[in-house]
Amino acid sequence: GTDVREILFPELLKKAGYVNGIFGKWDMGQLKRYLPLQRGFDQFYGFANTGIDYYTHERYNIPSMYRNNEPTVEDEGIYSTYLFEREALRFIKESRKSPIFLYLAFNAPHSASSLDPEIRGTVQAPPEYLDMYPEATTQKERRRRGYMAAVTCMDNAIENVLGMVDSLGLDENTIVIFFSDNGGGTGSDNYPLSGGKATMWEGGLRVPCIIKWPGRIKEGQVLDNFISSLEIFPTILEATGIKKPDSLVLDGFNILPLLKGETDLERDEMYWEFRDDFAARVGDIKWINSKRGNGLF
Repeated sequence: GTDVREILFPELLKKAGYVNGIFGKWDMGQLKRYLPLQRGFDQFYGFANTGIDYYTHERYNIPSMYRNNEPTVEDEGIYSTYLFEREALRFIKESRKSPIFLYLAFNAPHSASSLDPEIRGTVQAPPEYLDMYPEATTQKERRRRGYMAAVTCMDNAIENVLGMVDSLGLDENTIVIFFSDNGGGTGSDNYPLSGGKATMWEGGLRVPCIIKWPGRIKEGQVLDNFISSLEIFPTILEATGIKKPDSLVLDGFNILPLLKGETDLERDEMYWEFRDDFAARVGDIKWINSKRGNGLF
């Protein structure tokens, strides 16, 4: 698990009076000391590993869902995206009188972690969403169809969550940050970028990011600056007015001035290491040393 000496921003938000909830994937440790309630969250409903079966909520036949600090099978058989949406809507409604932080980490469109050969390596989706896309005749087509259906279901869930925020009159006082943790894997299409999940190519590292804050960030703008998820921590601190502890060293920077058009901030360099693959980017030059290829680009 993540070293408990590392400070997570939900811990600072909680000290400032925020109510914090996480629903979905938690991939920072499975022992109790690593679980969300010990890392700054007040509520947790989800799983604490890298992937599950969307319906049984098992990882290769091992039950994996938690309610706060306790394992649970209370919702076995229900599609996981529906569950995380349900919990997020409940949390917003019940906690709306307080400042809140919602971390909604869908497992969609991750491939299913199932021992069933018909399911393993595919992306599961409800029949009504599969029916939106053409029938598949090959394994590749089945994976692509499942991926698109799972993303569509997730999109609908996000729409419902944002709709509740708006209906409660919280829209203009809410920052929404949407992004992926890595490039697309099973069933995805990263064109025109090369590579995908778990690679050092742009298709593995470059991901979409959408940020919404009505009245504070101009809508419709597209930024091509070189930034990363490391920027979220300092940006949230700035937006909430929470002071960074003097002992805390952050690798990211506050991007609010960039989002507001006040400056043209971006990174100059970045370095990656994953298993035996390495990459570096300095300015507009990128170096890759991996099993899949090497060179300067």
